[in-house]
Amino acid sequence: MTTLPRPTTTLTADDARRIALRAQGLLGAPDRRAGVRGVLRHLGAVQLDTISVLARSHELVPYARLGAVGRKAVEAAYWTDAHAFEYWSHAACILPIEEWPHFAFRRRAYRDRPHWHHELPDGAYDQVIKQLRTEGPLTATELGGAKKTNDWWDWSGTKVAVERALMYGEVVCVERRGWKRVYDLAERAVPASLLHDELDDSECLRRLVRLAGESLGVGTRADIADYHRLKAEQVDAVIADSGLVPVEVEGWGRPAWADPAALATPPRGRHRTTLLSPFDSLVWERARTERIFGFIHRLEAYVPRPKRVYGYFAMPVLAGGRLVGRVDPAREGRTLVAKQVTLDGPKAVPAVAQALVEAATWVNCTDVRVERVDVPELREPLGRELAGLLG
Repeated sequence: MTTLPRPTTTLTADDARRIALRAQGLLGAPDRRAGVRGVLRHLGAVQLDTISVLARSHELVPYARLGAVGRKAVEAAYWTDAHAFEYWSHAACILPIEEWPHFAFRRRAYRDRPHWHHELPDGAYDQVIKQLRTEGPLTATELGGAKKTNDWWDWSGTKVAVERALMYGEVVCVERRGWKRVYDLAERAVPASLLHDELDDSECLRRLVRLAGESLGVGTRADIADYHRLKAEQVDAVIADSGLVPVEVEGWGRPAWADPAALATPPRGRHRTTLLSPFDSLVWERARTERIFGFIHRLEAYVPRPKRVYGYFAMPVLAGGRLVGRVDPAREGRTLVAKQVTLDGPKAVPAVAQALVEAATWVNCTDVRVERVDVPELREPLGRELAGLLG
């Protein structure tokens, strides 16, 4: 068992919070010249999800950091010029193309996997590869159909084959078209210098642990493992050689590691005031979010309506480096509807109003309507703030 060095640096809880915010691109001036691609590289992974309320999550993530970046520009930044690929990281994520070699360990694990939920029909895999080689890039529908019935889980043999090829790394998702994956052969989609799986598992894991540490700024073993969904033992095997340094964070009560670059300069600068996607990497890990922000975060889209507390797509509100409330949004024509607003006291009112108006402007809404506020006496102050900002 590897003996880890004892921490020589102690951080306060506020130090750790600010380091985490800066590492996530939410403290300090945004790098607008690098744009969406810079955000993707900085975070290492941007999660995809089917839910679209204000916008899809992979659009909301750069918006939270850069402001009102054009939504078409977001898609173009991800998918043009072989800049990114989609693969299984924290979940289904957009990843920088240069990280393709470092997911070789996961592709190998899929190839060695003994059991699958869907059976692969004889000949389907070879047929998909042949068709992509001659006709690609193609969606599953263009390959011959994604489903046998209307049930989302009832995949066709073609869909099973192309998804298996995606996991193996022989096929790549090169873009989303109307939310459908567009598949192409990896040999065409991935630059030749990155294509071959030459790195062993330890090299891959060291890189992903280091990337997670850089993207988090500071984190526990569980935080670091969760970022790219590694196993605890995989992190333990490489963290001593990853380049991260052990630190102690007051109040955390467990070992932590930090990116040395994050410790080199104090985290200062302008705080973003914004709505966050429930799938934003700042709040991926619930225990970490509660530990750092004292904020309980849970996506309730898959919770039965009567059991929801904060709403279907409750978006945390970030302001002043704190999570100060939640908004469950919807759109009705040119109106952004705040179906439910949760406020962390009267001081949160101006920030929540600002976040609502900025989000409304971004999605071409001209009005904001609030339906419910968890503290009824704050409804009128919130309405006044909104009226003042909307003019």
